[in-house]
Amino acid sequence: HEAMEQQTISIAKAGITTMLNSRSAVLAAANPPSGRYDDLKTAQENIDLQTTILSRFDLIFIVRDERLYERDMAIAGHVLKIHSNGANAMNRNGGNNRGGGNNDEPHSEGNKEDPAAERERKFMKRYIEYCRANCKPRINERSMKMLQDAYVKYREEMRERNKSGKGTPAVPITVRQLEAITRVSEALAKMCLQKVVTEEHVAEALRLFEVSTIDAARSGVAGTVVLSPEQREELQLVETQIRQKLAIGATTSKRHLVEDLSRVGVNEWAVMRALMVMTQRGEIVERAEGRRVTRKH
Repeated sequence: HEAMEQQTISIAKAGITTMLNSRSAVLAAANPPSGRYDDLKTAQENIDLQTTILSRFDLIFIVRDERLYERDMAIAGHVLKIHSNGANAMNRNGGNNRGGGNNDEPHSEGNKEDPAAERERKFMKRYIEYCRANCKPRINERSMKMLQDAYVKYREEMRERNKSGKGTPAVPITVRQLEAITRVSEALAKMCLQKVVTEEHVAEALRLFEVSTIDAARSGVAGTVVLSPEQREELQLVETQIRQKLAIGATTSKRHLVEDLSRVGVNEWAVMRALMVMTQRGEIVERAEGRRVTRKH
């Protein structure tokens, strides 16, 4: 936490007590506990990380594996291109030179690196270094007002979400998120070599924050789930069977309920998702850390 929040690392070992600077960006990736993002679970259940860690990331993206032809083709092309470039790099470095053969043979045309791409890569590297070293933008009054209004709006939205029974957001909106939007705004101004963070930079930072962290905080079961007609019909049938097994006001073990319905041929997957949907509607309440369920109405 200290390395991400204060950008320092404290060391107290072998009689040495000191503090070192830790100025590096942290890029992290993780899979959901079930191995795949489940739209019928809340974002909190899918992410399954402490909010104290999540709140320290500036932007949080939920990446779903959606089966779209265009996207699959683009991903496949990107992966294959990486492998193709990697093989060319090995050839250029003599990776295929086995048995002490002559390494002076001219490379094939396909193995030559594009000079324009190499120049662009070097220019981009020097440009980023120059921006970091020479540009220290500051926020003006109008940009500060935009950030303040956006922060208050997000806090109010999450407060209303909690009151309406949609649950606590998986990503809490705290002062750390305000600092995150401010850092992104300053980074955008730095990229443009501007000394002042303008409203355009703040607007773009808010857009990035909306499609990442706020989208993650809003995600969950509720009305965002898109089910096919067959899945919806199956869930409705399973809900009817659950109501027949569980009377109003009755409490039972979730595991026993799933096992009882499985014996009569009901898919366990469908039972768990039907219970989740009924819990979101308030028809069922989970108790004992989700091990027992009570039917409210």
